[in-house]
Formats: sequence, structure tokens, C-alpha cells
Amino acid sequence: MIFQAGGGHTGGSLSSLDILVALYFHAMRYDPKDPQWSLRDRFVLSKGHSVEGFYCVLAEAGYFPPPELDGYGTFNTRLYGHPTMKAPGVEIPTGALGHGLSVGVGMAIAGKLDGAAYRVYVLMGDGEQAEGSIWEGAMAASHHALGNLVGIIDNNNLQISGKVDAVMRVASLKDRWSAFGWKVVEVDGNDMVALVSLFDRLPKDSSRPHLVIAHTVKGKGVSFMENKPDWHHRAPTADELDLAERELDKALKDRD
Repeated sequence: MIFQAGGGHTGGSLSSLDILVALYFHAMRYDPKDPQWSLRDRFVLSKGHSVEGFYCVLAEAGYFPPPELDGYGTFNTRLYGHPTMKAPGVEIPTGALGHGLSVGVGMAIAGKLDGAAYRVYVLMGDGEQAEGSIWEGAMAASHHALGNLVGIIDNNNLQISGKVDAVMRVASLKDRWSAFGWKVVEVDGNDMVALVSLFDRLPKDSSRPHLVIAHTVKGKGVSFMENKPDWHHRAPTADELDLAERELDKALKDRD
């Protein structure tokens, strides 16, 4: 998609893809034929710049035909470089960092007031933790005892300007979120078995919101992209695309 469009967020899409797959194909309840089903679990991609992987998951889940992915970033497409509600399955437009958690808090409060059984999942970036609105949302979630809210941090340690801790130190995330009243758990965010097991263990009757720190690798799965800040937003060349596809194909065959 990114190669054809000539631009896109490669590194963060790859680091967060395992998280999205675990959510949409194991943890979440939804109906792609009825995107507004009232009892659906809600997902908010607060780090909207990793939308390319999100679109792939939505297409695979049945929200729109996979061939539509070929038009990503083109004129008159529904698939823009950040999520908009023109794309089926997107709950809220995101991209201006720091907003997604507060929106998720509102959704979770609504669910609690309605006595609805749905959960709200919000995927944030680690660089995004420098936004003050994140911490306002964190306080509100704890204050309202939102046990139906799960925040997830794609903790790949890199952002567009370089290493997260060099731009704005956010460690220790576990201590900070715990101090705000959240139940914090950590997981290898690129380990599917670990992710599925974790989402299965999260209690559904908790009176505290949960925060999942998912330790990931930016550019996961492609050797020359991994842990390279240059791949935050960059399209591969034809040769790089060929090499990346060969590496991913080999990894898939080795796993099988």
C-alpha cells in the first residue's frame, strides 16, 4: 500500500500490527455487516499515523473489500493517511495526537451509564505520552472507575524525531500509569500467543481501567526497517519492497 501510494507510516504500522490482529481476530466483538451495532466493542486508533496496518485489518475483518486497499492515498479514496469515518469500521477520526484516550473515556462512560457489556480499546503511541491530554484522560478514567476501558501503548521507543526518551522522557510508564490509578500489565507486543493470553486474562468486572504496555519493535519483521526512525514515514523503493516481501515470506514459511 505504502509503496503504491508513494508515502506512509511504515515503522509504526508494522510494530502495532500484531496488537491489532489479536484484538480484531480474538478479543473484540463486532459485526462488519452492522458497523454501528450497539453492543460492539469500540476501538480507537489514537496513534492515527499507523493507519495503514489498521486498514489491512479492517479489510481482512470484512468491513470493506481487500482490493480497495490498492487505492490507499489516491484521489477519491476512502482510505486516507489518517483514519476518517469515511472508512467503514473507524469509530472516530484521529491523527492529532493525544485525543484518542479522551474519546475512549467518553465511550466507556456512555457504556457504563447504559449498562452495556462492550469494552473500549484505545491504542496509543509511546511518543504520544508527552501530550497533556493523555493524562487528563487517564485521571478521568480512574475517577469514573472505567473497568470497561483498556488503554494500550505501542511501546517501540521511537518517534518521528528519534528516540522517545531523547525527545521527551516518559519512563517509567508503569509507575506513572499506576500512580494515576490504572491496573498496568506489560507484554511482548509482537508475540501473538502472549497477546492473546493477556487479553483473555483481563477481568471484565474490574472497577479500574487497564493499561497494557506492549513492548514492540518499530518496523517489526523487516530487518532493514527495524528500530530505524527513518522508517517512521517513508515509502520503500522497488528493491526494498522486494527484499521486505522476501523476508516476510520466509518468516511465514519458517513459522509454518
